[in-house]
Amino acid sequence: MENCFNESPKYMFTSESVTEGHPDKICDQTADAILDVMLKDDPYSRVACEIAVTNGLMIILGEVTTTCYVEIPDIAREVIKDIGYTHPEYGFDYRSCGMLVSLNRQSPDIDVGVSKSREAKKGSKDELDKVGAGDQGMMVGFACNETEELMPLPVDLSHKLTRRLAYVRKNEILKYLRPDGKSQVTVEYHNGVPARIDSVVIGAQHDPGAEKTIEKDVIREVIKPIVPDELIDKNTRFIVNGTGKFVVGGPVSDTGCTGRKLLVDTYGGMARHGGGSFSGKDPTKVDRSAAYMGRYVAKNLVAAGLADRLEIQIAYVIGIAHPLSVSVETFGTGRVSHEVILDVINKHFDLRPAAIIKTLDLRRPIYRQTATYGHFGRHDLDLPWEKTDKAKIIRKEVFGKK
Repeated sequence: MENCFNESPKYMFTSESVTEGHPDKICDQTADAILDVMLKDDPYSRVACEIAVTNGLMIILGEVTTTCYVEIPDIAREVIKDIGYTHPEYGFDYRSCGMLVSLNRQSPDIDVGVSKSREAKKGSKDELDKVGAGDQGMMVGFACNETEELMPLPVDLSHKLTRRLAYVRKNEILKYLRPDGKSQVTVEYHNGVPARIDSVVIGAQHDPGAEKTIEKDVIREVIKPIVPDELIDKNTRFIVNGTGKFVVGGPVSDTGCTGRKLLVDTYGGMARHGGGSFSGKDPTKVDRSAAYMGRYVAKNLVAAGLADRLEIQIAYVIGIAHPLSVSVETFGTGRVSHEVILDVINKHFDLRPAAIIKTLDLRRPIYRQTATYGHFGRHDLDLPWEKTDKAKIIRKEVFGKK
């Protein structure tokens, strides 16, 4: 079937990733570390934690309702230490940075709709009807068969490059590297299929004096071990530190905030995005849990062979359990109609918040590990929304095949 993802037979697509030392990712990791500690002691904690970080200062704010006591600054400093900001010469250090904490209780006007949905108020006895969505909004899930992880190749490679960059730093393979860093990969597609790598960009923070060797070192130790040789040709460009120097980085050079790397967290821009961020939010917030469920649905449908590329949008309103709408797009790659796909979704996937939490077992401390290198396509983590446990039965039902 013709691939209509892009009308042009030949086109470029670019995605990026960032390391855990990037200012925005410092914030995401800290928010999720706080969430994890609260969920460990009180699985029903309601958490909406936002972080901002700048030169010498971290600000922690938001709304939290929990039965446990948490020493917030201690958690934050431990995260900063784990990331690698352990030297005063970096300009941001876990021991000396200031902490400002302002966490309030969740609004009772929100809680009244989340703890007892409109369906429950109207008399529904279904346990999975009790929890209403924590906010309005639309969440997107996506999968495609470009990689083993069923992720778009540009963002998949971008994440692997930043993970490799962090590995090389932490294992002192390149001893002069510092925590901040970025990657960017441009893939050339022919008729919707990855054909070659056009460019690989790495931004790697470093100690003074490493400018002369860093390009050669990063190509050898970071790029070459990750980028497949068969996708590299004589015209592929490797660019390391485009300005030639990246000594000043992290919160000293750039203010960070939670939720500012939405496309890094999801699909690198290849799928649409509802606008809600993930980190620092407990699973009653459908910004997070429904996006995870959307990925679970899309991945199982692509793994079942219903489409090569599939995007699902799920829309909610605060205080109501059932979604307002569910829609799918297969970009011309579907092997069955959208009506058949929606029937499969309705039969096999319960999209109510309580059902999502139950299906994916989300009331547990699993979130800090997702706050870097993407929430999806993570074979290095045991994440429930990455399982394809429904693909076999769906494939048999639709196609009559095992």
